[in-house]
Amino acid sequence: MWRFNRKVLSILLIVIGFSSAVCFGSEISPFEPLAGPVPNQKTCPGLYCGRKLLLDSQDNFTYSSCGACDRSERPNNSSICIPCNGTPDLYDWMYLGFMVLVSLTLHIFFIDYFSDGKSKAMTLHISATLECAVSSIVTLLILDPVGSPKLRSCDVAKLSDWYTMLENPQPQYTSTLHCTQEAVYPLYTAVFIYYSIHLVLMMLVRPGLSIKFSDNLGRSSIYAALYFIPILTVMHAVFAGLIYYSYPYLTLIISLVTHAVHFAKEEIETPRLLISKKRNPVILFIHWLMHAYGIIALTRLQNPVLYGPMLACIPFPAIFYIVTARFADPSQLLAT
Repeated sequence: MWRFNRKVLSILLIVIGFSSAVCFGSEISPFEPLAGPVPNQKTCPGLYCGRKLLLDSQDNFTYSSCGACDRSERPNNSSICIPCNGTPDLYDWMYLGFMVLVSLTLHIFFIDYFSDGKSKAMTLHISATLECAVSSIVTLLILDPVGSPKLRSCDVAKLSDWYTMLENPQPQYTSTLHCTQEAVYPLYTAVFIYYSIHLVLMMLVRPGLSIKFSDNLGRSSIYAALYFIPILTVMHAVFAGLIYYSYPYLTLIISLVTHAVHFAKEEIETPRLLISKKRNPVILFIHWLMHAYGIIALTRLQNPVLYGPMLACIPFPAIFYIVTARFADPSQLLAT
């Protein structure tokens, strides 16, 4: 009986193997070019591999082998590379704005730090602000569509869209199919373009202004920028996806921390001390703007009735610090 069952099982395995060979042997290989519009072709392996639509010498449409799509294109569900015709939403625009604000904040910090708050450094502050603004505008104008402040973008669906090089498939574990591409076009390259333009513009404009109007007070801040701009570039290259999903929280945390550090450094414990120097209200207002920026990016104001009143809580950290600072004075703690 066992011998009979074993023979039957062998015959069934042979039949199944032959049927599989007939069925799958006639399938289109995902690594070979396809002729003509083939709506039912086998999809490419991996998340970001696709086929490009080509035109041969006889004016016939063909599909290329599986690989990376061209810039500003992404594969659809049928693994066909199609152009991205979306537009950045509010969250995307605020992400690009956050990357600009990071560089601008560092410029202002180092200019103020190395000039000790001297009034002659105001020219450098204005220059840094204009440099960031002009670099942002030029970046928008040279991206597709060229000459327009609007952007044509691909939608960001998940974290892996930022790291397509980690998603290159290995069919049958024999070779790697390289499909690395900018799936989040143009959010990734736009920042690199901005940093490049900004660095060149700073080197062309600020040294002359520093020498002529600021008694060379901007020399050290320019040197600092030559360090932190490349550092920001490397951080964006490695952590862009993580920053994209966490920048609203980073904005709120950085705003609160720097807010407390500034109050502690200036020993601001009463409203009178807050207005004793002209720069203190300006710095406080900048912190409030950053806090509002983080709240808007986090909530996207999708429900204005619910999230709008949160903006009224922006002055609360400053009020809380001034009210409670006297109770945290170390001298009073030691006296008790």
